[in-house]
Amino acid sequence: TAFFHGDLEEEIYMEQPEGYVQKSKENLVCRLKRNLYGLKQAPRQWYMKFKSVMGEHGYAETDSDHCVFVKVFGEDDFIILLLYVDDM
Repeated sequence: TAFFHGDLEEEIYMEQPEGYVQKSKENLVCRLKRNLYGLKQAPRQWYMKFKSVMGEHGYAETDSDHCVFVKVFGEDDFIILLLYVDDM
């Protein structure tokens, strides 16, 4: 469910899901306000949101690996956060 928390940057529409089609409104479509699992954009949008929140909390993304975030408190005090999401 991690991908549901990303924000969409473009307008995406889908057909009404089976079982939710209203009579006399069969030709209408649904505009997505959130990511759905399976959208091509979902993983990137979720990552961008995660990166933004981590930045707000003082974590910096490393140049060598974009899934490693570091927060330094002092010369010998730091946190290294490793991000791993498996959608298989």
